[in-house]
Amino acid sequence: MNRLLSFIPEAQGEEFVMLEQLTNYMDENQLSQFATVYRSRRRDPQNVLIFSVIGLFVLPGLQRFYLGQIGWGILYFFTAGLCLIGSIIDLINHKSMAQEYNQKIADEVVRRV
Repeated sequence: MNRLLSFIPEAQGEEFVMLEQLTNYMDENQLSQFATVYRSRRRDPQNVLIFSVIGLFVLPGLQRFYLGQIGWGILYFFTAGLCLIGSIIDLINHKSMAQEYNQKIADEVVRRV
């Protein structure tokens, strides 16, 4: 457990558990490679929250673009965040949106390492 925290100290809660399960078989070198790539691509839930607030009041869909969901971002942009309802839901679900994105990234990185 401490081994993972030394490489990815910002991992908490569900993200930490998910990463621990994915990396429990890795040696130090593999874990170091995984952590380097994963940390450069992961999305922090606080940043998703900030982009969701900006998306709600200024630029609808910004949070979706940040998470690589270009189609949803364009849809939110042209529909004013699906009439604000989608933007409000994203504001509430920002942690799960970041977790889903990070899970996808972690799975991709594990396959490469």
